[in-house]
Amino acid sequence: MRYSVLRCAVTCCCVYFAQTAIAAEQDAQEVALFNGKDLTGWEHFLVDPKVKKEQVWSVQDGVLVCQGKPGGYLRTTKKYVNYKLVVEWRWADKPGNSGVLMRISGKPTMLPNCMEAQLASGNAGDMYGFQGFKVGGDKARFSANPNAVGGLTKLKKITGNEKKPGEWNRYDITVKGDAVTLHVNGKTVNQASGCTVRPGYIGLQSEGGVVHFRNVHITPLK
Repeated sequence: MRYSVLRCAVTCCCVYFAQTAIAAEQDAQEVALFNGKDLTGWEHFLVDPKVKKEQVWSVQDGVLVCQGKPGGYLRTTKKYVNYKLVVEWRWADKPGNSGVLMRISGKPTMLPNCMEAQLASGNAGDMYGFQGFKVGGDKARFSANPNAVGGLTKLKKITGNEKKPGEWNRYDITVKGDAVTLHVNGKTVNQASGCTVRPGYIGLQSEGGVVHFRNVHITPLK
């Protein structure tokens, strides 16, 4: 009798935890950060405060268009810690520079305290840490330049997988604890560890070259 009761208790306990785990997984729902219509949910910073946001950022036919000049970034109004992030981008005229900024904190500057998934043409997949933000990983691919603008650290990509300029590319970025994994067009291009863990904004850079964005969405992770 005691054995049966114990077995029943263990079974119920296992079922409970399994259901709890499933429920927690189901709680994570994809959220569109860019609605394809306007810049609702985004704030901006530009190095030249005289320039209006609309002169740099606009929405055309469901696409978020960045002129690339002057420098700065759009950022979400909400902070996130752990998530899966999708960003699609392409170069409109000729290859340029931009980036996806994550866990942004502190004073807005051209290179704020955050980590970056590089978008510069030919270098998509490189990772950077700015203003003391920690980004680590394979020592063979890691470098630091504390005297550079932004006091940066760099983790060079494992491999590249970009399409030709003018074609759409897709970033799938997983940020979980101190680990970050970058996929470009379905291929793993970088894996970082030892990254600073804290809530922060997500940003899209204006850094030279007209760049288009679409299908920007996030799935928060428990």
